[in-house]
Amino acid sequence: MLREVTPFASVVLAENPGVMTLEGTNTWVLRAPGSPTCAVVDPGPLDRAHLDRVAACGPVDAVLLTHGHSDHSEGARAFGELVNAPVHAVTRSLGTAAAALTDGDVIEAGGLEIRALATPGHTDDSISFLTQDAVLTGDTILGRGTTVLDGKLGDYLASLKTLAALPAGTTVLPGHGPELPDVVVVAQAYLKHREQRLAQVRAAVERLGGAPTARQVVELVYADVDRSLWPAAEWSVRSQLEYLGLPPDGPAPLI
Repeated sequence: MLREVTPFASVVLAENPGVMTLEGTNTWVLRAPGSPTCAVVDPGPLDRAHLDRVAACGPVDAVLLTHGHSDHSEGARAFGELVNAPVHAVTRSLGTAAAALTDGDVIEAGGLEIRALATPGHTDDSISFLTQDAVLTGDTILGRGTTVLDGKLGDYLASLKTLAALPAGTTVLPGHGPELPDVVVVAQAYLKHREQRLAQVRAAVERLGGAPTARQVVELVYADVDRSLWPAAEWSVRSQLEYLGLPPDGPAPLI
């Protein structure tokens, strides 16, 4: 079902709820008032029923990917063929894309100017999209909770600072969860959370003897978190250990 969020942005929720995807992947449909066409951000998984629902919102000028994780991009190739529209993504995602995106690129689609904003960290290929008074953040910022890191922590902290420098009141249209009213507030909260987690990881490293595995750190730092989330937490801890200049999975084995 298409749900209008702003006068130019509506969302179709994919039917892939889960621990990592919350209620499911948000597929965003962007269209200026009165425009006969639209742009689609993150077609989602390869679910033909979902893709057909999104295609019914067309005609589609362009398909955009925030990053290459399958819950956002798996259906992109099929969807692009279905609606006869080019798919745009960062180069590393070009397994499912026809046009490479870089920071600052502007895509004109759906009667809108949509500007690409490089925000790596959740993944190396993560990118956000600015249009009107909103930013589409993929998994860099979620509508609820915090994201995991499958990229570099240094990159992620820089990306959060970039988002925190956007105009106050910029609406967050995330890849999962509900929209948020102010990217500055949430980006600053994410930065504070990362600083707290990094301090906890430093303390755990000292307690565990200086070269622990990511799993050992998770067992201490995330002891109060549901264990079903521990594998995802290990991704983030590996990034934090690397940021601290430590082996991400403990000392190398003796040969």
